[in-house]
Parts: sequence; C-alpha cells; structure tokens
Amino acid sequence: MHILLLGATGRVGSHILTHALRDKNSVTALVRSPEKIQTKDENLTVVEGNARNKADIIQSMHGADVVVSALSTDKTTTLTDSIPKIINAMKHEDVKRIITIGTAGILNSRTEPGVLRYQSNESKRSTTRAAEEHHSVYEHLAQSELEWTIVCPTYLPDGEHTGQYRTEHDVLPKSGTKISVQDTAEFTYSQIESKAYIKSRAGIAY
Repeated sequence: MHILLLGATGRVGSHILTHALRDKNSVTALVRSPEKIQTKDENLTVVEGNARNKADIIQSMHGADVVVSALSTDKTTTLTDSIPKIINAMKHEDVKRIITIGTAGILNSRTEPGVLRYQSNESKRSTTRAAEEHHSVYEHLAQSELEWTIVCPTYLPDGEHTGQYRTEHDVLPKSGTKISVQDTAEFTYSQIESKAYIKSRAGIAY
C-alpha cells in the first residue's frame, strides 16, 4: 500500500505516520518543514512542499493508492485552498480513496435537524472560522466521485491510546465530549482498509 500523507507533522498526522510505517506501508509525506520529521525509515519518502501548491500535490500524488489528510486549518485557508487541488490530482492519478480529519462541528446536529453542529446551539465555539474551512472540504468531497471518509473528532486532548471509543455515521455519538489524538489516529488509519464509512462522516468520541 502506497499512502500519500498530508499533515504528517501534526498532532494526529504524526501518529498516523507511525501506524503506517509499523505495518510496512510505503508512505510519501508532503510537508512544509521536513526537519520536523525525525523518523528514518526505508518506506518513508519526505517531500518538501505545500498542499496549497498544485505542482507539489501532483508530484507527491504519483503512485499513491490512498490519500490520508490530517491537514489543519492552521488559522489560514489551507483546507479551502488545497482540497480542489487534491481532488484534481487524485483524478489525474486515478486515486479513488481519501480519508481526511475534520471536526465534530461539521456533523449533523441532533437538536436542530437540517443544520450542522457548528451552525446549531450544540456548538460551544466562539468562532466558526475553522468549522467553515472543514465544511468546505466536506462540500467538495460530497460533490466528487471519490470514495471519501471524513473522521470528525470532538475535543482532542493528547491523552493515551485506549482502543475503546464510539463512532457513528454523520453525527457525534451521544454524550461524547472528547477523544484522544492517539485514538483518533488509530481509527483514521483503520479506515484505509475499511468500507464502513465510505462517502460518510464518522463522528468519534468516548
């Protein structure tokens, strides 16, 4: 399996990288700061570049079987800028499967039918900017012909790996308040071989 990993230096992405290399997958990591990846592995190729750059995405996409994106909003328009380029590069390279990390804010509201959580009274955030970025990714993927999955964690403390968590299609599991970075990474990585959440958002929480 050849995985293109975006956001490999981030909190969730770094753990996804560990899972992928542990299982002897071939991984291409497109990162802005290669020095942040201390891992040395014969199956890891680190490419310096930016997911917002069309040429960098096309170069790193070559030979990939699946794309895993743990890109964050980074207080910019990274997600909005990059997702059209990622989708176009996937079409060009005939890559069908993509798993991305989203936010619980873009799951369906349980209390207000027809709106997303960040648009409802379920949201505790003072600003919706990050959720709007993730919403853009969701809209682009939903309109594509790709086999996409968006993993949508709620509050993400570092915590420890437990392997015990709940997931649900398109909504946050009831009374879910948090999920660790490591458990989120484990579930996200598991979706590479799973068909359970294709063309769906996966709410995840304890």
